[in-house]
Amino acid sequence: QVQLVESGGGLVQPGGSLRLSCVVSGSGFTIHGMYWYRQAPGKQPEWVALKTSGGTTDNAEFVKGRFTISSDNAKNTVYLQMNSLQPEDTALYFCSFGTTIGVSWGQGTQITVSS
Repeated sequence: QVQLVESGGGLVQPGGSLRLSCVVSGSGFTIHGMYWYRQAPGKQPEWVALKTSGGTTDNAEFVKGRFTISSDNAKNTVYLQMNSLQPEDTALYFCSFGTTIGVSWGQGTQITVSS
């Protein structure tokens, strides 16, 4: 079973930065990909960033140049560094892992960008 726990959310002013963390635990699986999604109030979830097991990364167009996904295998953690945050980035952010036993999701961490 795969368990994911996000942290790092909070309230930040426009132009500020935050780093989200997602720790994966469990055994008996191999990770294929690591993903960040977000869901703003009243909107559908949207993909934000990905990193494959081979190291390939990609971001959604609306965060290119501002958000960076990375991982630390020794800490079983994937990160989302978010810079130049704007009010429209306010959302519940989820991590998701694709593994050999399926797709798993964290519980989400809230980001609110407001002055």
